[in-house]
Amino acid sequence: MRWSLLNDSDVRLTAWVHGYVQGVGFRWWTRSRALELGLTGFASNRPDGRVQVVAQGPRDACEKLLDLLKSANTPGQVDKVISDWSDAADAFAGFTER
Repeated sequence: MRWSLLNDSDVRLTAWVHGYVQGVGFRWWTRSRALELGLTGFASNRPDGRVQVVAQGPRDACEKLLDLLKSANTPGQVDKVISDWSDAADAFAGFTER
């Protein structure tokens, strides 16, 4: 039973993943986890070596994705994840790698 309706509303998670996360299948892995959780958005390599993850959907699913991004079970080596939460915005079609 859910105690709060706040968990049912869609949110947007923007996560900046730092570490050895490019060229190791990290975006593909993130896309797979996001789709399993029913999220939309994208994972994008950034010029400075980070991966930007933008996921949209139910807050509990976004929190699960964030926990997975911070886990020791990702491809490569995650040193830290900086996250930002906002209201859901324009809809994404699926979850893509950019």
